[in-house]
Amino acid sequence: MSWDSSFILKLVLAALMVGAGLNHFRAPRMYARIMPPYLPWHGPLVFWSGVAEVLLGVGLLIPQTSRLAAWGLIALFIAVFPANLYMVQHPERFRKIPRALLWLRLPLQGVLIFWAWQYT
Repeated sequence: MSWDSSFILKLVLAALMVGAGLNHFRAPRMYARIMPPYLPWHGPLVFWSGVAEVLLGVGLLIPQTSRLAAWGLIALFIAVFPANLYMVQHPERFRKIPRALLWLRLPLQGVLIFWAWQYT
């Protein structure tokens, strides 16, 4: 295993995903709250997206599954985009988060997609 900058960035992305996934189990109500009302089954979606984040983050570090995990992360980042858009459209529901930060989450999804794409 090489500890070059590419691997370190992969390790950082994996750690971020595992941490975010575990946070789904620590604070599920927060994640359910940011989901658009038109999505059904908020509780199960929060749970399974947390599972996916953990598994994909770990999978990114396993050579045999790294490429598939990267594609899975891209799909996940696309899938959660409606929640970020919902937050921007309803800032009154998220008063504790500065509006600028709500808006910054939108292009951040593109950055995350590009980051994961580096490992496909």
